[in-house]
Amino acid sequence: MPEFEIGFSPCPNDTFIFDALVNHKIDTKGYNFKVHLQDVQTLNEWAIAGKLPFSKISYGVWPLVKNNYALLNSGGALGKGVGPLLVYKEDNTRPEGKPDASTMRVAIPGVNTTAHLLFSLAFPYVTNKEFLVFNEIENAVLKGDVDAGVIIHENRFTYTDKGLSKWMDLGTYFEETFNAPIPLGGIIARNDIKANEIAIVDDLIKQSVEYAFANSYDILPDYIKSHSQEMFEQVMRQHIDLYVNDFTIDMGDTGRKAIAQLEQSFSTLNK
Repeated sequence: MPEFEIGFSPCPNDTFIFDALVNHKIDTKGYNFKVHLQDVQTLNEWAIAGKLPFSKISYGVWPLVKNNYALLNSGGALGKGVGPLLVYKEDNTRPEGKPDASTMRVAIPGVNTTAHLLFSLAFPYVTNKEFLVFNEIENAVLKGDVDAGVIIHENRFTYTDKGLSKWMDLGTYFEETFNAPIPLGGIIARNDIKANEIAIVDDLIKQSVEYAFANSYDILPDYIKSHSQEMFEQVMRQHIDLYVNDFTIDMGDTGRKAIAQLEQSFSTLNK
C-alpha cells in the first residue's frame, strides 16, 4: 500500500480536517499517510528545505517555495475575521496604555509565517522583533520580555482572560485594505509527486473535510482532543469554527485571488 508523508499542526482545525483521512474514516484509495505534527514555523522551514511531499504551510512562506511545490485547493485556512491579533499589556504610564510603536519589541510566531507578513504590512517600520513558538507569546508579553505580541490559533480565545488587550486585528487590516479574505495557511504538494497522485490526495483532503462537517461531532474525536495541548473543548470548537469553512473544502477563485494579493504584498515588502 503506497504511503505519503504529510505534515500539519496539532491544532484542532488541522486535526479536524485530517482526522478522517489519516484514520481511514473515508476510502483513501489505497493510500496511507505518515503524519508529522509540528508547529507552523517548523513546517515552513521544512517546506523551504523540501522535506515533506505534502505539508501545511503559512501563506507567508508560499512565495519562497512555489517553484518546488503545487498548492492544493483543499485543506487550507482562509476567511474573514480569522487573522492574527496584535496584543499588549496595558500600562497606565504610557499614552493610551500602549507601547511606543516606533521603539517596541514585538514577539512574532515565526519569521516565515503569514502573521509576520501581516504585521509587517501594518507596521512596516517596526524592526525590533523576537520570533517565538506561537504558544509562548502570551507569556512573553505578560512577563514584559516583549512589549507586544502577535497571537494566532487558540490564543485568540484566551488573551483577555490573561489580562492582555487587543491593539489591532491584523486580518481585518488586510481585509479592509485589499477587500479580500485573509489567507492564513494552505496545503502544498512537492513537484516530484505525480500530478495524478496530487489530484487524488487533494480530493481525499476535500472528502476528509466534508466527512468532518457532515458528522458534526457531538463529542470531538480523541484524535483532535489528544493533540490540543489541554485546551477546553469549548475552545477547541471555537478554534475549528473560526478556521474551518467553505474555503477549506475548496479555496475557489476568491481564495486564489486573495493569495495572489498576499504574494504581491510580500514582493512589495521585500523589494
